[in-house]
Amino acid sequence: MTLAPIVLVLAVFTVLILGYPVAISLAGTALLAAAIGIFFGTFDSAFLSATPSRIFGIISNQTLVAVPLFVLMGVTLEKTKLAEQLLNTMGRVFGDLPGGLGISVTVVGMLMAASTGIVGATVVTMGLMALPIMLKSKYHVPLAAGTICATGTLGQIIPPSIALVLLGDVLSNAYQQAQLSQGIFNTKSVSVGDLFAGALIPGLLLVLLYLLYIILVSASKPNLAPAIKDQESVTGRDFFASVFPPLFLIFAVLGSILAGVATPTEAAGVGALGAIMLAFLKNELNVNNLREISISTTKTTSMVFFILIGASLFSLVFRGYGGEELIEHWFSLIPGGSTGALIIVMLVIFLLGFILDFIEITFIVVPIVGPGLLALGVDPIWLGVMIAVNLQTSFLTPPFGFALFYLRGVAPNQVETKDIYKGVAPFVFIQLILLFLLAFNPRLATWLPEILYG
Repeated sequence: MTLAPIVLVLAVFTVLILGYPVAISLAGTALLAAAIGIFFGTFDSAFLSATPSRIFGIISNQTLVAVPLFVLMGVTLEKTKLAEQLLNTMGRVFGDLPGGLGISVTVVGMLMAASTGIVGATVVTMGLMALPIMLKSKYHVPLAAGTICATGTLGQIIPPSIALVLLGDVLSNAYQQAQLSQGIFNTKSVSVGDLFAGALIPGLLLVLLYLLYIILVSASKPNLAPAIKDQESVTGRDFFASVFPPLFLIFAVLGSILAGVATPTEAAGVGALGAIMLAFLKNELNVNNLREISISTTKTTSMVFFILIGASLFSLVFRGYGGEELIEHWFSLIPGGSTGALIIVMLVIFLLGFILDFIEITFIVVPIVGPGLLALGVDPIWLGVMIAVNLQTSFLTPPFGFALFYLRGVAPNQVETKDIYKGVAPFVFIQLILLFLLAFNPRLATWLPEILYG
């Protein structure tokens, strides 16, 4: 066994920490390592000949076409005032109750997570819209900041999520590799729809745990989450106009996927078109925000696919140096079998979440460890949901959680960094509770896919 694959991984992490772009870091380090190996006769250049077919496979992948469409759907709801109208309406529905505004933020955050699927966009949007209202209503600053950060990360786990689309595609490839390595040529597959179904119950359970925490805090200490007095009541017409359209859009997209009526890509197309039509019907679509929507969607999509191409090249070189065999060998030495290996992988992913984005971890770490874990008999859907929840937890964990920095960037000066850290601590604990529940009861992730798809 050669240690070249480990050196390659460490080199990539070093370059990333130095601040170089992810896609260039992956591709550049891989090509340099391949060139050195070819020069010294330790790397077979035939591995690089698969690069054109890999790139063509990425850009023609029907599953990945869902990425720009889901991004378009989310950005449209974000850039127009549909999300703002939804928050205002829900705030007026629950605002006269202790903790009502926190409940509204959590519910709206859940709906935005199901529509945007992008953590940064949700945290920033909720920070700009909800945080000033919560502070004006005399909410406890750490509670307000923690609620927004936590609900903003729900886009990581609640389908249809961009993270789950990417994770589903990577896990599908890893699952097929694991079966082929075991001599199984009639391979089974795991789809993005399977992962959506697997993540739905854990995602909703997490929302319920968030709501339960806010209700308990407001009931025991009403001064931390006071009710809003003398506010305008919500008419049935206002509620229907603000809540029903985005809710219908989300249920139409997710329901069609879970029911097997549409693939994730087809449903994403319906969602993107539906979001644009909603904005148009509500007179919220004009040339300026249409331009912003187009630019934001193009930038996000380009970033994802550029990283994916770089990760594909990195994966080829990693395999060329015998990386898969080395990982499988290490897993076989870990005490506890698949359980011990899974604990180590979960811990590594959690720690990497401090310094790397979920896209980077999905494209770098999962292809490396996935085939080895799946070859040990780990359920691919359960593994995908565990990784998604784990990554969501790392988004919230001080001092480097990405959601904390997103909120810090848009929060007013009266919100100190220590307030954000203090506020997210209970929500991190809730995330860990969910992670342990999933670890000891995998049926939370596997029951619904079995019911829907057998």
